[in-house]
Amino acid sequence: MTRAQLDKQPDEVAAMFDRTARRYDLVNDVISLGQVRLWRKAVAAAVDAGPGELVLDLGAGTGTSTDAFTTLGARAIASDFSFGMLSTGVRRHGGNALSGPGVPFIAGDALRLPFADDAFDAVTISVALRNVHDTAQALREMLRVTKPGGRLVILEFSHVTVGAFDVVYREYLMRLLPKVARVFGSNDDSYEYLAESIRDWPDQPTLARTIQDAGWERVAWRNLTMGIVAMHRGFKPA
Repeated sequence: MTRAQLDKQPDEVAAMFDRTARRYDLVNDVISLGQVRLWRKAVAAAVDAGPGELVLDLGAGTGTSTDAFTTLGARAIASDFSFGMLSTGVRRHGGNALSGPGVPFIAGDALRLPFADDAFDAVTISVALRNVHDTAQALREMLRVTKPGGRLVILEFSHVTVGAFDVVYREYLMRLLPKVARVFGSNDDSYEYLAESIRDWPDQPTLARTIQDAGWERVAWRNLTMGIVAMHRGFKPA
């Protein structure tokens, strides 16, 4: 087994990301043509975490995105269920997972988060909700650990809004993306899964309804890069 399947069994998905951890951030930069950095900035602006607030960055991988939530004085926790990703992130943040001035890294399954009720001012997950076995259950768990009135920000690959570009984009996903990953020394089978999971993912309005059905309110979304990704936002009822 070199890749996960679209039924997204947690052990298969975690093992797949364990194998891609070392080159994950590099390959993401390359295959997105640098857009991933702009997406991270957009998410940090939407989370808008201020002094005294606590942010959960779920599906954080190596923690590349997590530091952005602390620039205004907030605290942030990076959580992921891939030990390979977490280990890579810990090394890059100075080698200490739970103490010191850096971001804490905590292993956690989105379906059974290891955090108390009403613990976080904001919860965010970027290009990882798509890899969870049960989307609705993950959204309910995020709701559970968020304080009343707190916010959710989701960045996820979505459906391109420009018809002519959509054809080119899908060809890139299915044909070129695994080849690019192979050139940069990553697991190309994993990126075949990535392409298939993006194509299989629901569109923006459908995901918004799923978020709302999980208990979040004032759900809205904004397309980035012509809908290659979309940023959904919601709030826990106060």
